[in-house]
Amino acid sequence: MIKVGIIGATGYAGGELVRLLLGHKDAEIVWYGSRSYVDQKYASVYQNMFQLVDAKCMDDNMEALADQADVIFTATPQGLCASLVNEEILSRTKVIDLSADFRLKDVKVYEDWYRLKHAAPQFLDEAVYGLCEINRESIKGARLIANPGCYPTCSTLSIYPLVKEGLIDPATIIIDAKSGTSGAGRGAKTDNLYCEVNENIKAYGVASHRHTPEIEEQLSYAAGKPVVLNFTPHLVPMNRGILITAYASLTKKVSYEDVKAIYDRYYENEYFVRVLDKDVCPQTKWVEGSNFVDVNFKIDPRTNRVIMMGAMDNLVKGAAGQAVQNMNLLFGEDEAEGLRIAPMFP
Repeated sequence: MIKVGIIGATGYAGGELVRLLLGHKDAEIVWYGSRSYVDQKYASVYQNMFQLVDAKCMDDNMEALADQADVIFTATPQGLCASLVNEEILSRTKVIDLSADFRLKDVKVYEDWYRLKHAAPQFLDEAVYGLCEINRESIKGARLIANPGCYPTCSTLSIYPLVKEGLIDPATIIIDAKSGTSGAGRGAKTDNLYCEVNENIKAYGVASHRHTPEIEEQLSYAAGKPVVLNFTPHLVPMNRGILITAYASLTKKVSYEDVKAIYDRYYENEYFVRVLDKDVCPQTKWVEGSNFVDVNFKIDPRTNRVIMMGAMDNLVKGAAGQAVQNMNLLFGEDEAEGLRIAPMFP
């Protein structure tokens, strides 16, 4: 059995980790870490775990946890994992960080966008960006995994094949993104109150959202040159889900069949990326509760642009599901173990 510790087990992503790992045949959770609920029963925080989890919440002592766990998930705010991890811990266990602490390779970019002094820049080069469909082989031998952000996962998987193939001009990419409120976390914030969110849609982080450099960095690797783009997220009144609609200019005249062949070639062996049939647009309701990403595209010959679309659950493939997928790769498990969950509907 893989012994698992979770720091931040009572946040939305942490709670989703617990739900998924309870269904994993080879994983056992040995540490439910939560600084806010130390010594309280986990099931008293999440009643859906009544009679499923008997354990009490523990603190965020990563040093002690490293002696008990084969892998530690940190589902915590930016800065915490970097402040806790050290060489001694990484010599004893593996760490999968769901925050942004190790996603960006340039420490200055991290500090500029996140307004934090990085506490462990010495591990940035070593950390592997855990987008399994692109970095699978590098993930397998890693000690420290930077679990990708939700918007970057959906954006990158929707756009990556056409950037990699040089079919679009990356300087023209514009990403319009929409997310449910769980993406903002479980903390009490006025902007996330029911009356603030219900019957409303709004843009936020315009030209300043922290996921922008993460998307740019990953697409730069695909393009083989720096990519700078516009990314605008929106908050919509639903619990879960992300919808990406991205636009870019084509570099040459192509047919539907040409572009479809590219997507099929990149994703035909990727269980969790579903390339939809012609003219079927991705919808969040068809991926909710699952680790699937639905992608598709539409060519607009009038403007010589292509519209690339993606939908996924921000808490599963956008956080906990992807983290479990990374864990499976680290320990030689079937990559889909614990994640073969059909989307929920309605």
